[in-house]
Amino acid sequence: MRCPFCRQGDSRVVDSREADDGQAIRRRRACANCGRRFTTMESASLTVVKRSGATEPFSRAKVLAGVRKACQGRPAEEDALALLAQRVEDAIRARGSAEVAADEVGLAILGPLRELDEVAYLRFASVYRAFDSLADFEAEIAALRAHHPTGPIPAPDIDPAPPLVAELAVSGG
Repeated sequence: MRCPFCRQGDSRVVDSREADDGQAIRRRRACANCGRRFTTMESASLTVVKRSGATEPFSRAKVLAGVRKACQGRPAEEDALALLAQRVEDAIRARGSAEVAADEVGLAILGPLRELDEVAYLRFASVYRAFDSLADFEAEIAALRAHHPTGPIPAPDIDPAPPLVAELAVSGG
């Protein structure tokens, strides 16, 4: 590691500690040439392969931004969203691969988002899975009802065409 002050290539590690909840290592170094100390951060790289074939570093901030958009107007707290983004990153890193397809990131978001807020889940799923029709929404809602944590939710009992009742009261005089 080159010293940022004198550009000498020889430095020694003085101290190492975990950072970012164990996702990185913070190293305190001392330059053998000028004696000054500096800190480096070391983390395992994780690359996302997009549908176009382009690659970019995994970004928890991008996951958080997408989830925030899906939760817009919903009663989701910022701490819960940050925890969801952390869970997604942990799940992706647990696969042990340095490269992950963008589709896998989307799939990793769907499960925790469904637990957090079903409406936000439906919004995210409609974009992620590119719903084309009302039937796509209906199928996803049926799947949500079938796998609801408290058991299947019955479909609302809605009469499609309620009869019109018009009563005229004629009072005699």
